[in-house]
Amino acid sequence: MPPPDFLLIGGLAALLGAIVQGSVGLGVGLVATPIVTMLFPSLMPGSILVIALALPVATLVQEVRHVEVRGLGWAFAGRLAGTPAGAWLVATAPDRVLGVVIGAVVLAALAVTTWTREVPRNRRTLAVAGAISGTTATASGIGGPPMALLYQRESGPRVRATLAVFFIAGALLSLGTLGAAGRLPARQVTAGLALLPFVYAGFFAAGPLRRYLDAGRLRLALLIVVGTSATVLIVRNLV
Repeated sequence: MPPPDFLLIGGLAALLGAIVQGSVGLGVGLVATPIVTMLFPSLMPGSILVIALALPVATLVQEVRHVEVRGLGWAFAGRLAGTPAGAWLVATAPDRVLGVVIGAVVLAALAVTTWTREVPRNRRTLAVAGAISGTTATASGIGGPPMALLYQRESGPRVRATLAVFFIAGALLSLGTLGAAGRLPARQVTAGLALLPFVYAGFFAAGPLRRYLDAGRLRLALLIVVGTSATVLIVRNLV
């Protein structure tokens, strides 16, 4: 069993992160990853990947009919290519350097997409976003921003449902890759499972906020979450 302080602090972080992700489609890694990394580094990244796998299942139960299947194959192919790179970075790269680089890449992408009328969503951009997501999710537990930027102008249900499918497949791939590389201790998986009650409580608590954002406010919220996630990564690794 994970330590009691992990259940208290990590559980609160997972609860808040699930409220964010249940509303905009991503965010559980944004909220929970910095806290777990700072206070319980031995439980990263496996514990976050476990809840990143479980939370999207709840989204699909409600909104599976809104999934945009077209294009996900290219994103999955990119994720498949990027995941081994993430596992390699976990084993070899200095944590501080890795976090700063990932955060800077996401902020650069955010700046480009914010001031561009429309980000093209085609085979190339989906594959690139999938590859970056696979690398960053496996290395840091935060992999949603690259894909979220491509879907920022879609409706709330489509964003959440499509990202949910991508996250489920991606988390399974990252967990499997880390396990095969011997970088997934059982205590990390157990810790992630212990957070699931908090995760699902947060998802159901997000209902009113989800409806509020779906009334034309989702894109701004999505960009704020993406920018915050990148900034948190950079600051966390510079302090």
